[in-house]
Amino acid sequence: MPKVVYTVSDGDRVVDAAVGESVMSAAVRSGVPGIVGECGGQLSCATCHVWVRDDFRERVGGPGEMELDLLDLGVTDFTDASRLGCQITITDELDGLTVEPRPEAWH
Repeated sequence: MPKVVYTVSDGDRVVDAAVGESVMSAAVRSGVPGIVGECGGQLSCATCHVWVRDDFRERVGGPGEMELDLLDLGVTDFTDASRLGCQITITDELDGLTVEPRPEAWH
C-alpha cells in the first residue's frame, strides 16, 4: 500500500493510501491537519491545496486547466509546486509522495 507523507507544522504524518485514492481523501480520512476538502473533491474549492515536494513533481505532473484556474484564483501562495490534493491520484509509483498542506493560503 503506497504511503503519502504530509509535512505539517508539528512534523510529518505518514498515511497509508489506497491506489486510486486521492491525496485529499487519504488526508481527510486520516485526520491530517490543513486539508479540509470542503467540496469533496469536486474541483470547486482550494481547501486541499498542497505543495508537492520537488522530487515528486514530475511524477505527479502539473495541474489541468480547471485546477490551474482555481489555484490562481483561490490561493495566495500559488507556486510551481502547487496542486489540489483532490486532483492527485495515488499510484504505486507515488509511494512516499511528500506534500505540504497550505491552509493559510486559502482566500
